Amino acid sequence: MNVTINRQARDVMADKDELLEQVKSEKPVKNKILSLPFLIIGFLVIVFGAFMLYAMIHQHVTNNSSSSQTSTTTKTKRTSSKYVAGKDYKITYNNQGVIDKATLDKGLKVSYLTDVDDLMDTSSNGSNMAKVEVYYNKDKNLLVERLFENGYKDDEDTHYVAYDLKNQEMFKGSLYGSEYLNQPLVYKWEKLTK
Repeated sequence: MNVTINRQARDVMADKDELLEQVKSEKPVKNKILSLPFLIIGFLVIVFGAFMLYAMIHQHVTNNSSSSQTSTTTKTKRTSSKYVAGKDYKITYNNQGVIDKATLDKGLKVSYLTDVDDLMDTSSNGSNMAKVEVYYNKDKNLLVERLFENGYKDDEDTHYVAYDLKNQEMFKGSLYGSEYLNQPLVYKWEKLTK
C-alpha cells in the first residue's frame, strides 16, 4: 500500500511537473503574443518622434538661416558701401536753423538719396549721379531735389523731384524753378571720383 501511494504520489508529481512544463512553455508564447503589439507601437512612436524632431529642427534651422541671411544682407547693404565718404563722395548739410536733420534725412531716405551705392552706380540699373542738391521750400513745406547725372553741363539739372513733408510722400504737382530758386540749399551730395 505504501508502494501504491508512492506510485500515485509520483504519478501526481509527474503530472504536476508535466503540467508545469506545459504552463512554462505556454507562458512565453502568450507573453510574446501580448508584447508584440506593444513593441510595434513603441517602435512606431520612436520613429514618428524622431521624424517630428528632425522636421522641427530642420524647420528651425531653415527659418533662422533665412532670417539671419536677410538680416545680414540688409546690414551689409547699409553699412558696407564700397564707396568711402571724403574719397569717393562728399556730403554737405546746410540745414542749421532751417529744417531739423531728422526730417531732412527722412525725406532723403524716401527719395532713395541715402543709398550711396545706387547714386554712384553708372550701370543702367543705377542712378548714375554726379551731384544732388536739396532745397527746402518752407512756404510749400517741400524738399526740392535737383538731380545731376554724370555728364551734366553748366549747372543744368537732369531732372528734379520734390518730397512733400506735410503729406510724407513724393510731390504730385507740377514743379517749377520757383520751387527751389531763392530757397535755402539744405543738403548737397557730390561725386568726387570720376
